[in-house]
Amino acid sequence: MDISAFAALLFLPFALPICIYVAFSDMRDMRIPNQMVVALFAVFAIVGLIALPLDVYAWRYLHVLVVLVAGIALNAGGALGAGDAKFAAAAAPFIQLADVRFLVALFAANMLAAFVTHRIGKHSGLKRIAPHWKSWDNPKFPMGLALGGTLALYLALGVWFGR
Repeated sequence: MDISAFAALLFLPFALPICIYVAFSDMRDMRIPNQMVVALFAVFAIVGLIALPLDVYAWRYLHVLVVLVAGIALNAGGALGAGDAKFAAAAAPFIQLADVRFLVALFAANMLAAFVTHRIGKHSGLKRIAPHWKSWDNPKFPMGLALGGTLALYLALGVWFGR
């Protein structure tokens, strides 16, 4: 992995609770709160100043713009929710550009695991614990579960395997 272990270690404790809440919120309400998107972006804006060299830090804002434009296009086509697009854009600056291929594979594996786990949970005792969750009966998948999990896993793996 090309992300520095130092940067991943600084980002992880702040991003992890946001990722967990996003996954929870999307399963409960089928919605990613804007406050969590803003909070994740603020984590990068503040911690990134310490974690990254200034030139790298500045260029990472381009990641936000590129992913946001792609997310808006996917949302317009009905392939992605607006909250998912905004969360992905806020998560984009955390990703080292050289790690994009790895991230795509991680996201694919995480998406499959999240989908299977969610569908199993829907038909297990978990539904009795949280019967009011909208994602149980919605035909759409709560993508925040996979998006939040992917960012959290990427940063955690970066702590151990980063350069």
